[in-house]
Amino acid sequence: MPEYTLATLVTVAAVVAIELLWLRTGIFREARYWCSMAIVFFFQALVDGWLTKLSAPIVIYAPERMSGIRWPFDIPIEDFGFGFAMVTLALLVWKSAGRRRRSREREDGESDA
Repeated sequence: MPEYTLATLVTVAAVVAIELLWLRTGIFREARYWCSMAIVFFFQALVDGWLTKLSAPIVIYAPERMSGIRWPFDIPIEDFGFGFAMVTLALLVWKSAGRRRRSREREDGESDA
């Protein structure tokens, strides 16, 4: 399996595992998460499509390191996996940190009473 493809699959699986097995924020059940991902993918397609278009690429990938699947606008499909992983991990860390902060505030409030 090509390196970039393997790295994408491992990264996506790791982020999904972090959510399902460790953090358990419930983010995958939230419509607003999936709306956010649709917005991210829309703009990623615009920018990535411009950067990677085969007619005049700005970013060039080594074809032997990728799956070769390019959709839409000649975008390497792996780029969407990395986009998913990056944005999802950032949101998971944000939600998890907020949950810990609220828990700490509740504990501090109870100890003051």
